[in-house]
Amino acid sequence: MEVAQVEPACTVDSQPVEDPPVMKFTWTIENFTRLNTKKHYSDMFVVGGYKWRIRIFPKGNKVDYLSMYLDVADSGTLPYGWSRYAHFSLAVVNQIHSKYSIRKDTQHQFNARESNWGFTSFMLLGDLYDQHRGYLVNDTVVVEAEISVSKVLDYGSYDSKKETGYVGLKNQGANGHMNSLLQTWYHIPYFRKCVHHVPTTEDGMPSGSIPLALQRLFYKLQYSESSVATKELTKSFGPTHDLFVKHDPPELNRVLIEKLEDKMKGTIVEGTIQQLFEGHYRNYIECFNVDYKSTWKESFYDLQLDVKGCRDVYASFSKFVEVKRLEGDNQYHSEELGLQDAKKGVLFIDFPPVLQLQLKRFEYDFMQDTTVKINDRYEFPLQLDLDRENGKYLSPESDKSVRNLYTLHSVLVHSGGVHGGHYHAFVRPTLSDQWYKFGDKCVTKEDVKRALEEQYGGEDETSPDFNNTPFKLTRYSDAYMLVYVRDSDKDKVICNVDEKDIAEHLKIRLKKEQEKEKKERFKEQAHHYTIIEVVRDEDLAEQIGRDIYFDLVDHDKVRKFHIHKQTSFNNFKEEVAKEFGIPLQFQRFWIWAKRQNYTYRPARPLTPLEESQSVGQIEGVSNKMHNAELKLFLEVEFGPIQRPISLPNKTEEDILLFFKLYEPEKQELRFVGRLFVKSFTKPVEILAKFNQLAGFSLDEEIEIYEEIRFKPSVMCQRLDKMISFQSSQIEDGDIICFQKSTQLEIDKGCKYPDVPSFLDYVHNRQIVHFHSLEKPTVEDFCLELSKLHTYDDVVKKLAHHIGLEDPTKIRLTAHNCYSQQPRAQPIKYRGVEHLTEMLTHYNQNSDILYYEVFEITLPELQDLKHLKVAFHHATKDEVEIHSIRLPKQSIVGDVINVLKTKVELSHPNAELRLLEVFDHKIYKIFPNSEKIENINNQYWTLRAEEIPEEEKNLGLYHRLIHVFHFTVTVLNQMQVQNFGEPFVLVIHEGETLAEVKKRIQKKLQVPDEEFAKWKFAFLSLGRPEYLQDSAIVSRRFQRRESYATWEHCLGLEHSDKAPKRAHAANQAAQVTLESMASNVGHETASREIEMQNDDLDGPASPAVDRTLRRLSAAEDLLKSTSAREPSVEALAALDTVSRYARSSLDTLCTNGAYEEFKAALKLVTEQGMIHSTITSMFKDLLSSLEGEMPKYVAAVKKLAQAEDFRVEHEGIITQMGLAMQKCQERKDIVANYDAKVTELEAELVRVKAERAEAMANLETAVDEMEPLKQRFADSSLKSENLIVRQATLTLQKCSSVGTWAVIQDALKKYFKF
Repeated sequence: MEVAQVEPACTVDSQPVEDPPVMKFTWTIENFTRLNTKKHYSDMFVVGGYKWRIRIFPKGNKVDYLSMYLDVADSGTLPYGWSRYAHFSLAVVNQIHSKYSIRKDTQHQFNARESNWGFTSFMLLGDLYDQHRGYLVNDTVVVEAEISVSKVLDYGSYDSKKETGYVGLKNQGANGHMNSLLQTWYHIPYFRKCVHHVPTTEDGMPSGSIPLALQRLFYKLQYSESSVATKELTKSFGPTHDLFVKHDPPELNRVLIEKLEDKMKGTIVEGTIQQLFEGHYRNYIECFNVDYKSTWKESFYDLQLDVKGCRDVYASFSKFVEVKRLEGDNQYHSEELGLQDAKKGVLFIDFPPVLQLQLKRFEYDFMQDTTVKINDRYEFPLQLDLDRENGKYLSPESDKSVRNLYTLHSVLVHSGGVHGGHYHAFVRPTLSDQWYKFGDKCVTKEDVKRALEEQYGGEDETSPDFNNTPFKLTRYSDAYMLVYVRDSDKDKVICNVDEKDIAEHLKIRLKKEQEKEKKERFKEQAHHYTIIEVVRDEDLAEQIGRDIYFDLVDHDKVRKFHIHKQTSFNNFKEEVAKEFGIPLQFQRFWIWAKRQNYTYRPARPLTPLEESQSVGQIEGVSNKMHNAELKLFLEVEFGPIQRPISLPNKTEEDILLFFKLYEPEKQELRFVGRLFVKSFTKPVEILAKFNQLAGFSLDEEIEIYEEIRFKPSVMCQRLDKMISFQSSQIEDGDIICFQKSTQLEIDKGCKYPDVPSFLDYVHNRQIVHFHSLEKPTVEDFCLELSKLHTYDDVVKKLAHHIGLEDPTKIRLTAHNCYSQQPRAQPIKYRGVEHLTEMLTHYNQNSDILYYEVFEITLPELQDLKHLKVAFHHATKDEVEIHSIRLPKQSIVGDVINVLKTKVELSHPNAELRLLEVFDHKIYKIFPNSEKIENINNQYWTLRAEEIPEEEKNLGLYHRLIHVFHFTVTVLNQMQVQNFGEPFVLVIHEGETLAEVKKRIQKKLQVPDEEFAKWKFAFLSLGRPEYLQDSAIVSRRFQRRESYATWEHCLGLEHSDKAPKRAHAANQAAQVTLESMASNVGHETASREIEMQNDDLDGPASPAVDRTLRRLSAAEDLLKSTSAREPSVEALAALDTVSRYARSSLDTLCTNGAYEEFKAALKLVTEQGMIHSTITSMFKDLLSSLEGEMPKYVAAVKKLAQAEDFRVEHEGIITQMGLAMQKCQERKDIVANYDAKVTELEAELVRVKAERAEAMANLETAVDEMEPLKQRFADSSLKSENLIVRQATLTLQKCSSVGTWAVIQDALKKYFKF
């Protein structure tokens, strides 16, 4: 590959030479189309003392463009923290017409993270490879690079505000020209003051108000510490705000001013734009041969001046007012006089206080049919005199008393070519001699040469190339806009703007935002900084015995320094010297190390070599956690008058030890100092130093211990005073605890006579806050207990505190750390071993326990069954709730006998019955012989009522049916919503609905007008079938006694007239549901909330009760079942099953969804993620569904053709009845199964959310739960009812499709997570 220069072409000499800061490099690439590498590099060349190379992607870097970059050639070998800044252009030369060469310009701060920079989309590959265009000639491409290496600015640490007093604007993408203009406007103080005086509202949105957005921007530019974003302002210009990036600078200036002027109309600052920027000139046309002259006046906010053909601003003004002759083919046409020879010109009437000059750097080239940039040299003065040459630019009507002498205020610059580049501005805000460069984020001080002469454009002076051959270097950085301020208006324009000019609401709002931004900015820049935590002896003395007892210090409570990673460590030491008053020569820093026993100790001092490095390098060596922290211990020695003195030399034999003194009589432990000891020294040889540290007499007998660890348990061992420290394996950073000999203390009866016993006490002590369960939010008292206390120890201390003789009458309940409420289930008597288990809830630790006191002991209480029964009076519209406790071996008849003693009956011989009610429906009438041990009233309501006379001794042709109230939801006409109180009704053989209705109206005492609106329906599997008055009711109900009989109901459809609950109650219920949902941590309650929002207005609010009961049951998961880690495949399958369970049958029938659903359900059941009983039921249902799917698909097709078409599914209903019978046959299989499944759902969510630590915790849980698993297995033969009731409740809600409704509802219940 040949590397060439402009003239003559040559190969770059690699010998080390002192290059100038600006260089031009030419790279000739031969055989270009034959390049078969993804990326191609030039030879290395040196500019500004740095090594560079060009990298191209001949086929594009994942785009259809040539990709080209400037690359730091030796980035891999440069030292830590290197950085260099370059302004460069890259070009592909047109070898036929050089003026058509494509050149792009940019600048960049190169560093280790960004060692190359350039253009991914430099030019279209189609244009490059088109040999007719001149870029690829003889299979050769010529690339040029012009590189200017400037003074390096470390943008990571450079502080514009600190260095210049000003901040920059963030480039939000292709808006550099707008940023330059905004900086110019901001530094015209009168304009800024007027913007601040535009009325804005306190609650206004800046994205919808141009004045407010501009006020906020100007405020931030004045008071922020770092660069400011402009997104709010661009959004405030409306839907077309993105078009601003497409406007050229002159057009953008006019668009912005017009929009701002429009928004100022009708305010106190209306007309400000005109006062500052508006000038006027007069156009004229005057005929030579006839007496005719036409003039008209025009205004301007800026002037567009020609660059091409003009050497400076004065030449452009002369050209602007130049008289043009209209002759020959270009004669002037007058409507009255026809074609006439004439002259045409412009003269200025007045100039504005702030004069904006747009320089025509970009023009359209008709020959090339493209826009080109004019890089010609064009000069502009610091002082612009527009009255020169007797006012040659002025109209005779101009005010001659106004002196049009202007001073240059701003120079807006474009660096690059027509296809791209960078915009920045040079401004002198106060018109002093100091210029500032505003380059987006960065603001730097510049001299006048940089602001003026280097922005004239043109060509550089002759500069040597690599062979010292002179050549001309074209400047691609030049001014495109100038802003001048008239001297006579300087005091008005450059005025003072302070906080009194800013609206109060804006100051308050922005100060709050700035505090927030400051914190966020700190987070964003955190990777550039290291947090150095410096620990001193003063920290140890202050914390040990107060905040901490173990180890040496809490690092969160020591002095922290935020130091840039590239800062030298010696510079950091200077900051320490300023902070603590410790001269550098008296400082020695030790690195802390985390030992395998989880303790933190000073490990070794920093070496001189390390102290000569940067902070970032030391952090990298010492910090294995990569958390941008550096922990150091500052060792300082003080002389007799407490002044720092020289540090002792540390040899390999010296060990740095830290000493704690324990005083048993006070039960106090404190830090007393540190010492260097020789490793071969025996403790007995330096006992005097120990005593001196403690303030004891030098011959005091002491005991010595080494504090080794405190996690998971305390290890503190006595040291043999006759064995050397080295033999006792003592090393740097170890902690020695000592005390007076303990024999005397033991005689005095000290509670913790030695260091180990005291540290054990501190490690295990636990302050527990006790709340009465009746008032769970109120703390009664707190007790100091030990984590090792047993269940009996805890209740004994509690009983002693409340003055109770028998501790077994106390029952404890643990705290739910998520809901901040008592857990649903109390702690069983002696059900846990230690206090720690009582205070742990799903790996969360609490310090709260709830207690309640009973009249009987807990062992006696646990042998009783507690039932809550709602008694409905026969003659009164009242309901009484009674709590009944009976031995678990009792039967329902015993409950009824007790209840008779508590309630008022309609007559002495009245008979009672006990019913099971759920969701406003009756599910069971308990026989008197049924054992109450099998009754679960946690989720079901127990209702007692008198048996009416007509329901006793029923004959062969009489039967009881279940009647309930319902309404149909608006959105889904087939969705039944139950409400009110259900009841039992006797029907007679052959009785019509009209006859039954009369008896129901009489029983419920409903007025005729209201009763006429009621509809009556037969409900089977939850779907209503409306009946006519002539229908024979008894034909709809099965004669035989079976569980399914209770699913055949008579429904009364009418509106719910019960009084609605107050809004506050609704809100409270909603908050409760949401809180419980988030606390349990799974989706069950969340979906209950969504499904039951409408229920909250009901009088009985079953949704609230049901949801709260289900959530309460989930809390005892770890007490009742062992968890297993599900496989990734099983979790994915569970997601699929859950998704389809919430869908419709239509969804399941399309696009292969049914097969996916079957496969997922199969995987879930095979993995044992649901109980075997439910698995079997689902398999039966799925099998039935398999046979019915084709029928359903065919039915859907017919349904599309006939709107009123109905599909009968009596066969499916029969199959469901058989399936339910199978479920019924599995009696006494699962005890409290619904609660267990709900608990399993909660556990599954917890497992998914905490996968990282779940296995370790669950392995322990499995071991601990093994006895409970056996107990669960033994008791699992006690509850057929729950599984049957759950499945039946599901059947109630199924659709006419039958099978799918069953499995869908069942899945919703059993696969929530």
